Amino acid sequence: MGTDNATYENIYTGSEVNIQYLQEVLRKASINSIVKNNFESGLRAGFGGGLSGQVQLFVQKSHANEAIKIVKATFPETEN
Repeated sequence: MGTDNATYENIYTGSEVNIQYLQEVLRKASINSIVKNNFESGLRAGFGGGLSGQVQLFVQKSHANEAIKIVKATFPETEN
């Protein structure tokens, strides 16, 4: 499943641990999410890409506003 910009929105970028926690919180709110890790993808493809330790969390645009509220409540220091 890709992260087509017309369908998905990046709601958070951070550590893999934070992303995993947010995915669980969002799942409990019935919001599906997908993760994009450019660094890991680049390594697997044989070249570097992205920042180590920085993972992106995407949700469908139709759920983005609700998901962003959850992110801000979970991690108040978040700018996204």
